[in-house]
Amino acid sequence: MRIGIPRETRSDETRVAATPDVVRKYVERGAEVVVETGAGARATFDDESYRRAGAVVAEESAVWSTDVVLKVQPPTAGEADRLASGATIVSFLYPESEPEAFAALERKGVTAVAMESVPRIARAQKMDALSSTANLAGYKAVLEAANAFGRFFPLLMTAAGTIPPAHVLVIGAGVAGLSAIVTAKRLGAVVRAFDPRPAVKEQVQSLGARFLDLPLEAGETAGGYAAAQSEEFLRMERELLAAQMDEVDIVITTALIRGRPAPILITDEMLAAMKPGSVVVDLAVEQGGNCEGSQRDRVVNVHGVTLIGWSNLAARVPVHASTLYARNLQHLVNHLWKDAGLEFDFEDEIVSGATILHQGRDRRESAEPVAAGGGA
Repeated sequence: MRIGIPRETRSDETRVAATPDVVRKYVERGAEVVVETGAGARATFDDESYRRAGAVVAEESAVWSTDVVLKVQPPTAGEADRLASGATIVSFLYPESEPEAFAALERKGVTAVAMESVPRIARAQKMDALSSTANLAGYKAVLEAANAFGRFFPLLMTAAGTIPPAHVLVIGAGVAGLSAIVTAKRLGAVVRAFDPRPAVKEQVQSLGARFLDLPLEAGETAGGYAAAQSEEFLRMERELLAAQMDEVDIVITTALIRGRPAPILITDEMLAAMKPGSVVVDLAVEQGGNCEGSQRDRVVNVHGVTLIGWSNLAARVPVHASTLYARNLQHLVNHLWKDAGLEFDFEDEIVSGATILHQGRDRRESAEPVAAGGGA
């Protein structure tokens, strides 16, 4: 089996789908691995490190002609057209937001395995790239906020006087939100958090944050994520959050529902109530954002509040983001790998859930949907 690792072409993408260590493991199992020249450069993995791991370093045409192509970002329609007939691509795919690329994959008759569709079940945890990515995004969101915040995070007691700690609000207690809570606490902030699922209250409190209760429960998806909420629930949620705005310095928002625009939880009026110099990091910006006024891949100032809208925060931690994602991919590839190549047993819940296109046939209706709400 020949595995191709292309260089990512999205301008803000620094990750690579296979590190030299993971390439070595593919080679040891019997694969020929072809890595595009410069594929790992932005994550500090040079071509020579891939050669030492046993890979062939070549131009892009050789990579896209392999049996299996591993990527981070969804392929463009042009990249999809370069795939060999009968090939398999394993990547984040998001067909809802990348319809042209998905249509190109269908026309090519290939098999597509979507990392975002790996079922959230116990035996698939090591393949869960969404959690790996969200964990890093939550961590980096707090660091971005601290960098933009013109004050100290922890309580500081000096001869010149006492500096009070920063107050942080994290909206959504999924993987990203919990990671943000942990990071903010480590920096010495006072943290409070909200999630529409009362079941996560104990997790939030175990990390040392105060949980904001809402006297109305939201539904959950099969994967344990917050389901889409009614307008009445959203109104009550905004009222609860609005009461916090004049008290907090930093807000991290993480509320997402897969395949839908992100709910607006922080309105312009709520921003105006925040103290000048406050910071909001909107982790939902790629799906429209949780904060009114946030802009994708821009930092803007609204009512004296800095809104940070980086859409790919995990790529700002390129070495470990690549390491974790490459391992997630490796575990999934190994799960599919039987004898000389990949085999697709759709009686297997992992295979059925993650394979959204098989030999050009759309399988999304037959696969179990995976939601990504409550902070991913």
